[in-house]
Amino acid sequence: MRIAVGQLPRITSDAIAYAKQLGVGGVQLNTPDLPGEHRWELADLQALREQVEAAGLRLEAIENLPNQFFEHCMVGGPRRDTEIEHVCATITNIGRAGISVLGYNFMPGSVWRTWMRKSGRGDALVNGFDLAVAEDPKRSGEVLIARRDKRLSDPWVRGAHLIDHVEISPRALWENYRWFMERIVPVAERAGVTLALHPDDPPVAVLGGVARIFSSVAALEEAVDLVPSDKSCVDLCLGTVSEMGGEPSVLQAIRSLGPRGKIAYVHFRDVRGTVPVFEECFLGEGNFKPLRVMRALRDNGFTGFILDDHAPGMVDDSDYGHRGRAHAIGYLQGLLEAVQDE
Repeated sequence: MRIAVGQLPRITSDAIAYAKQLGVGGVQLNTPDLPGEHRWELADLQALREQVEAAGLRLEAIENLPNQFFEHCMVGGPRRDTEIEHVCATITNIGRAGISVLGYNFMPGSVWRTWMRKSGRGDALVNGFDLAVAEDPKRSGEVLIARRDKRLSDPWVRGAHLIDHVEISPRALWENYRWFMERIVPVAERAGVTLALHPDDPPVAVLGGVARIFSSVAALEEAVDLVPSDKSCVDLCLGTVSEMGGEPSVLQAIRSLGPRGKIAYVHFRDVRGTVPVFEECFLGEGNFKPLRVMRALRDNGFTGFILDDHAPGMVDDSDYGHRGRAHAIGYLQGLLEAVQDE
């Protein structure tokens, strides 16, 4: 196991310095700023990896394609046959560029939050979700503002469209997912690229009329078996799984997926509370005991990289959250050293 700096939208001299100052050996990029309206080209991906390696770091993974690359694939729209060709070409180019992991999601409605800047510990800024607010027509305006702010501020969902007012049932979304995976898994196998599915955040059954099918540990287990392949894995976001059912759900996911080699990498964050209401928090004040979870990862065969994810905004923090993320990374480095020395 190893720690990486995560959710970078681009590689800059400051990003490289930040990673080196924190003492990590790798970085992960989220929806990187690359040319292309429909696909990413080999030369741009190769240049990205070479830029990282020239700085003495590893490019651990790319997470998320821009939603416009595959949104018709998700919703079964008329352009899905064209989109899937571009997605397959992009996966091929990722592999040819020497990048071995692609994180992805299958959330047509993207990530939802109902507040973005609530006061947390010591007045740190945290975001959160309340299903009753999300479903209240009288509060739709403030929810749209929170979703917009999330989309603009968080690289995880940068570029995601707000797909609403479209009824998509769980059955239809599962059928669309099977169709998608049947086409991309063989391409990923040939390209040597591991596909890592992120669970739905928040993990509720439906939002805005759009089903959210990866909202339980059982659904993640079903997903990796739908088109059997050692290249079909999970990006285990501990925060999202904690939203499902706290520490029991987190440990269940690790014990189920870890021994099978189905955890490609880990987002190590937590929340307080579970659906229908939760808010993000610092490590150590949430639903699970971080040391217990790090031990479970070790004991269940996980050998990949772990990254910081959503972190509370601290005093004078940047939009990226350098201070909050540095706290999380230091915390994770201490945990990792402790369990490796046991």
